[in-house]
Amino acid sequence: MSESAGRQKRVTWTELFFDLVFVFAITQVSELLHRDHSWAGVYGALVVFVPIWWSWVGTTIHANARDLDNLVDRLGVFAVGLCSLFMALAVPDAYGDLGLLYGGMYLALRIILAILVFRDTAVVVNAFSVAVVVTGPLLVAGGLLDDGWRLALWTAAAVIDLSVPRLIRRRLATVRFAAGHLPERFGLFVIIALGESIVAVGRSAETDLLTPAHLGAVAASYVLTCSLWWLYFVYSASALRQALSAASVQTDIIRPVLAYAHVFLIGSIITIAVGLAEVTAHPEEHLDLPVAALLAGGCAVYLATFGYTHWRMFRRPATVRIVAAVVCLAALPLLTRTPPVVAVCLLVAVTVLANVAEAWAIRSARWRLAGAPPAPVLDE
Repeated sequence: MSESAGRQKRVTWTELFFDLVFVFAITQVSELLHRDHSWAGVYGALVVFVPIWWSWVGTTIHANARDLDNLVDRLGVFAVGLCSLFMALAVPDAYGDLGLLYGGMYLALRIILAILVFRDTAVVVNAFSVAVVVTGPLLVAGGLLDDGWRLALWTAAAVIDLSVPRLIRRRLATVRFAAGHLPERFGLFVIIALGESIVAVGRSAETDLLTPAHLGAVAASYVLTCSLWWLYFVYSASALRQALSAASVQTDIIRPVLAYAHVFLIGSIITIAVGLAEVTAHPEEHLDLPVAALLAGGCAVYLATFGYTHWRMFRRPATVRIVAAVVCLAALPLLTRTPPVVAVCLLVAVTVLANVAEAWAIRSARWRLAGAPPAPVLDE
């Protein structure tokens, strides 16, 4: 679908209401990760998150391709939302007794999406049909098996789902999407994830006696969340819209930058949220290594992912963000040896300096082109 010069496709009220389910889903994934900070816990949470993410992506792509302001599509999207809500309810015990509920609801929502999509397309093999025939049944089968086999089948399903757009790239090369709608939708999901950071911080800081240490931890955590927001929305969101509008093959932007890279952007925000919750809950205790790794590693992945997306969109490295990602990882040993508030402030310093350096570089480039001195950096 292409956008005319006079009318751009906008996000509908139906989509915004649908997103409320995923506010809860992100909280549930955070809870799963909160219970197990190990590498195995991080991996298990990622495997559970991918089908939830892919459900949202599929609904968003369908909404981009057609107008949802009709009875059938509204009811269909609400039904997908209900199945997603059941999946979210199952997340904390997805590797226990609720695995079948999780897998069964994924298959059910993919069937609903396929019914909605195949009213208007004759394409037989696409992400929607593969989910109904292959990955949905894999999740159901995994829900019936023990932990090891369950994780293996769910991993296979996640890999297959994410691989389908790449495998059918040629079939999608001529499809046109509303370039303004998709960046707005994916940006809204980033807002949902950042909102989880604030909720996690506020919830963990609830106590009968808020000490200065608690308040300092909340303030530092909030500033870090603001800095993460700045990294995405001040320059990257507009760059994404520009790249998508200019691309001759839009799926070459949608697939790697939206469908794939945003898994890591949102996943890293979730890990940071879990780490910040630990900081605000225990502001006077030094961080143990797993929590420090969630914070430093989450910030590093978040920054490094922008390096990947910038290369995919413009074939130029995002040097400032890559350097900042390396600094975050290098600071990991220091985070375990300083008070939690200081540890968060170190990450704030890295991300804020990355924002300032990037803004200055952009302003300097504009100055060289215009032949005028650069304006102050901090007024964006």
